[in-house]
Amino acid sequence: MGTKLKCYVDVMALHNEVTGSCNFLVVKIPAVNETFRIAVDCGLFQEKENDELNHHFPFDAEKIDCVLVTHNHVDHTGRLPLLVKKGYRGQILCTPATKTLMPLALADSCKVLKDTAKRNNKRQLYGEVDVQETIALLEEVDYGKTKKINSYIKATFFPNGHLLGAALILLQIQYENEEPINLLFTGDYNNRNMFFDVPKLPDWVKKLPVTIIQESTYGNMNSDEIVPCFKENVTKKMADGGTIIIPVFSLGRSQEVLKILRDMQDSGELDRSIPIYFDGKLAIKYTHIYLKDGFGLKGFSTDFLPHDVVYVDDDIRDKVLHSTETKIIVTTSGAGTYGPAPLYFQKFVGDSKTLIHFTGFLFEGSLGRMLKEKPVGDFVKISGMLFKKYAEVQYTSEFSAHAKADEMIDFLNQFTDLKAVLVNHGESDVKDLFAEKIVAETQAKNVAVLDRSYFFRISPWGIVRPLATKFI
Repeated sequence: MGTKLKCYVDVMALHNEVTGSCNFLVVKIPAVNETFRIAVDCGLFQEKENDELNHHFPFDAEKIDCVLVTHNHVDHTGRLPLLVKKGYRGQILCTPATKTLMPLALADSCKVLKDTAKRNNKRQLYGEVDVQETIALLEEVDYGKTKKINSYIKATFFPNGHLLGAALILLQIQYENEEPINLLFTGDYNNRNMFFDVPKLPDWVKKLPVTIIQESTYGNMNSDEIVPCFKENVTKKMADGGTIIIPVFSLGRSQEVLKILRDMQDSGELDRSIPIYFDGKLAIKYTHIYLKDGFGLKGFSTDFLPHDVVYVDDDIRDKVLHSTETKIIVTTSGAGTYGPAPLYFQKFVGDSKTLIHFTGFLFEGSLGRMLKEKPVGDFVKISGMLFKKYAEVQYTSEFSAHAKADEMIDFLNQFTDLKAVLVNHGESDVKDLFAEKIVAETQAKNVAVLDRSYFFRISPWGIVRPLATKFI
């Protein structure tokens, strides 16, 4: 059937789980014997069992025609320099905010990969030159503006609440007067953001016959299952005295947590005399960008820093580590594996007066996941050193930048002609559960789960058939 179509797209995900996001598209127009290859995101795998997948692509980088980026998180951008190192020289399309933020992220990723490679006596994935060559390829596309990629393909970016600069990307493919193929990539999706208003999709988009590539990170959880606990836990611990360590992701979560702490100070829930320390070079750089530039987003708030917050650098970190005062430490990384967080864990994990409060997704194999799951009194290994865990460890998903299952279903039900939904970006069992929910609660004509095992051939009418890949 595929050879009878005048235009079709083969779509697959190169990631089976949550990190390493990369959707690979092969657009074929048999009528004129044309083939175009597109990557939507090109992220770093962070699960330990997937580390080997970071080192190669199952396609020729030189033959990729275009790359589109949904947002600036390393699990969506962290392998772009490797793609360039292997020969990619085309445009990398993203929003203006993402273009501003990404150089910082890639430089930091390069440094982390260098340190990791040195510790493990392995070759570094890519270097500073590859990062600079990647940055030179970035091309910004304003929200709502349509970018023509070639004679047959165009892309439009729409605001997404997941993160500053995040986008939903509509890819439209059309050969002559044939029916178009409309693919909408959600990236990591959220319908709200603490810092700016998220406009609704235009009606013309919602009326398109469309195939949606939908994330599923929290596809097994509804929004009413989220029980806010962060403020209560912080208030209680500060009343008891001790230390709170709050691991945060550099972009988005850092700024959100700082804003919550500021709001607590202003409302009297948090004593302004309690010192708040903010540690993490990349997070501090991002915060400065937040403070001076809202990128024209409606409702953007730049007044969010806690009163008298102290930026931590190498010169004062030792003082903070050895201080016995009641204090709050906001530090990277969000999953606890990288950044200054391991240093604070080593010092405080054995202290029963310490609360370690995670605020985001803890991927399998992360230091945060291990600390969360280990019982009190058990040994934990941090940077190769053994400690007994006596600190209290809490976790909340109330800050999650991802929509929950019911919110994602609501998103899908906006569309009046939903040809198909391809589920990606979730743990395997969660993707399956969410796919079943889509079948039961939407009017999608077809539903499939993306991974490395199958391409799905997409026509203007949705899924034509799955095609087994030659790599896994």
